[in-house]
Amino acid sequence: MNLTDKQKGIFLSLFGVLIITPDSLFIRLINIPSWELLFYRGLIPSFCLFIFLFLYYKKNFFHALLITGLPGLLYAVLIALGNTAFVLSIQNTNVANTLIMIALTPFATAILSSIFIKEYPSKRMWLTIIACFATILFIFYESYQGGRLFGDFFGLLTAIFMGGGAVVIRYSKSFDFLPSLLIAKLFTILIAFAFIDSFPGSLLVSSDQLFFIIIMGLFLLIPLACITIAPRYIPAYEVEIFFILETILGPIWVWLVIHEQPSSKTIIGGIVIILIIFTHTFFELRENKKNTQNI
Repeated sequence: MNLTDKQKGIFLSLFGVLIITPDSLFIRLINIPSWELLFYRGLIPSFCLFIFLFLYYKKNFFHALLITGLPGLLYAVLIALGNTAFVLSIQNTNVANTLIMIALTPFATAILSSIFIKEYPSKRMWLTIIACFATILFIFYESYQGGRLFGDFFGLLTAIFMGGGAVVIRYSKSFDFLPSLLIAKLFTILIAFAFIDSFPGSLLVSSDQLFFIIIMGLFLLIPLACITIAPRYIPAYEVEIFFILETILGPIWVWLVIHEQPSSKTIIGGIVIILIIFTHTFFELRENKKNTQNI
């Protein structure tokens, strides 16, 4: 079956979201300090990526790393900084504040796309972004706490870094950015290592924690690959709008496995966001089909 670029981009984004949604659950099950968690979130995916890329590129492995050039290095830096900013946000504000800031990622991506690559969102896209963010505010408004400017600032930086990474891929979509993911994860390890209090003692974990760390790493790897490939086919801000679903579906996994009851607002808001994104996707695919038939 031949898929259009729009269909490929939407499928990759949606598939990536569905795979990454248990991430919050794994973090709760692992239950280790943030910097140690960040270290493992870099280590496991980088190990798996190294094996995959080495087998895929074979003797051209090092050449593939080098030819990503400045765009690939910039993308790796932005992803590593985004991961770090997320940890700093979580450490210095409450989860609700961080989630609200990260929900701004589609806004940041749309603005950066407009400025740097002159790719302007449609009115429907702006309405979708605004509607999703308004729903996030509805869910977490009562949980939001003021006076946590430092953590909120890093939450906003997370949105900007992640959006910037997606824009870099969209701008240089002819490049192969998969090797850049390996570089990004190596940068993440180095940043985390710099802030770990005691090495290697603080990195010791139980067998159960190690199991979930490995599973978490694998579940991070696939979405990262999808996020990296999807902007080749659809605008960067459209990729990011799908990942708001993680904010909603993540608590459902926690509820199902460790019985942490989500609030009624989370359930209502989650249904609304799913309907918003489903409606957006439906109209985008229908419009794409009409355009394809008219060619």
